[in-house]
Amino acid sequence: MALIVQGSKRLAVGDRTYDYGPGQYLVASIDLPVIGHYTEASPSAPALGFGLVLRPATIASLLLDARAGSTAVAPSRATKAAPPALGVADASSELLDAVIRMLRLLDRPVDQPVLAPMLEREILWRLLLGPMGPTMRQVGLSDSSLTQISRAVRWIHDHHAEPFRVEDLARSCAMSTSAFHRNFHAVTALSPIQFQKRVRLQQARLLLLAGLDKVATVGYTVGYDSASQFNREYRRHFGLPPGRDAARLRASAVVPA
Repeated sequence: MALIVQGSKRLAVGDRTYDYGPGQYLVASIDLPVIGHYTEASPSAPALGFGLVLRPATIASLLLDARAGSTAVAPSRATKAAPPALGVADASSELLDAVIRMLRLLDRPVDQPVLAPMLEREILWRLLLGPMGPTMRQVGLSDSSLTQISRAVRWIHDHHAEPFRVEDLARSCAMSTSAFHRNFHAVTALSPIQFQKRVRLQQARLLLLAGLDKVATVGYTVGYDSASQFNREYRRHFGLPPGRDAARLRASAVVPA
């Protein structure tokens, strides 16, 4: 979860674009190959925000507590399709208050071991009650469609250089091929093959930025058999051929003495 305090940001994945600014937050339930940048930030008014890692076990604990009391966030496994992995919403005054109290703990280390876990649960509770509640609930359910898709996403990340059959990946998620395609696109805005391609290209960009200069070697390392196909898809995605893009990125990373 990322809450913007100052500045504005834009993220894009697949055919979806997300803009959010002060007082708005983004929830990301899966590690997606997003492209993003700040649309408003400057030396005099730098981008400021608050981030919190979503821990499924803590969310599951809240869902269990909710079962025994309020039914406002009672988990439902009858979801027809998994919710999107990314979403933006306006922060409620209660959520902002909990975040501010969490930030104040930075100056009170003696209170952190006791109060931070309590405030984490409060923040998660406010998120569960908010517009992103369906996604939050799915994160806490071990057998939800989103959790099953997240396993497939993790496998693709870990084996991005390997070919795979969508039917096999669907079977590993205990879904039919059609249901897997439907849920995967609902969550990631991409097909499984498109997702793998995005991961490959982003990994290639990291390798080039790290100094691995031979473009053909980089393409082969991330799973491309054809150097021309790698160059073509890289340029289509990032706007420049691999070598020129890497040189531009390195030059922009140099800090003047």
